[in-house]
Amino acid sequence: MGLLEAIVLGLVQGVTEFLPISSTAHLRIVPALLGWSDPGAAFSAVIQLGTVAAVLIYFRRDLWNLTIAALRSLARRQPFETTESRLAWFVVLGTLPIGVVGLLFKKVIETQLRSLYVISGSLMALAVVLAVYERIASHQRTLDQMTLKDGIVIGLWQCLALVPGASRSGTTITGGLSLGLKREDAARYSFLLSIPATTLAGVFELKHFLEAAEKPPTLALVVSTLVAFASGMAAIAGLLRYLRTRTMAVFVVYRLLLGAALLGLLFTGVLGPQA
Repeated sequence: MGLLEAIVLGLVQGVTEFLPISSTAHLRIVPALLGWSDPGAAFSAVIQLGTVAAVLIYFRRDLWNLTIAALRSLARRQPFETTESRLAWFVVLGTLPIGVVGLLFKKVIETQLRSLYVISGSLMALAVVLAVYERIASHQRTLDQMTLKDGIVIGLWQCLALVPGASRSGTTITGGLSLGLKREDAARYSFLLSIPATTLAGVFELKHFLEAAEKPPTLALVVSTLVAFASGMAAIAGLLRYLRTRTMAVFVVYRLLLGAALLGLLFTGVLGPQA
């Protein structure tokens, strides 16, 4: 892997990780179109640590407040006494489903499900679901009004992100909308919920990545991760600002067009399903 490839993949990871358009899909599609080899699930998980760092820094004040609130709630044995303590425990409990499902279906996720046919289908399928909830949701509730049930439900939605093309932010934001959350609040909670899952995935895959017989040069990996961090910071700020006044329609249209275009390339033989 050369530096140009590392920069492109890092940029793709950083921008698409937080937009509801699937970073995994783009990390499969972009190399395929450019004639590069699939960087693999392990590489994708490792450079996700760059986007994890972006979330940690962007939401550093929120995370500090949530951590302090969670510790205080433990000392008082009242885990849900404040909004901050509730959100902290919702994130912890909401991460459990994807951890369990991810371990159970790890081999399938990293092999068969990385087919471009699967990615094309999941891109379009979630676009339809997102469009439905964008239309019927109340868009009235805030994070202050979230309940334990809401946290678990969104955590279950996050499990769908294990299917390449579904998008972790896409599934969790859709889950938030289905519960009546405002768009910006759904996105904010989605970002917070991403921290444990993506961190654990990156650390877990790092061991296998380091043991692999063939892997990208260290410099390429570092560059790709740094680019993912910088572009991820920009994507977080941009999406939150965008959702304050606009709907999710642009992402619905983009997913449908990308999924249809990818399907066309597969049917015409321009791309192979495992290219």
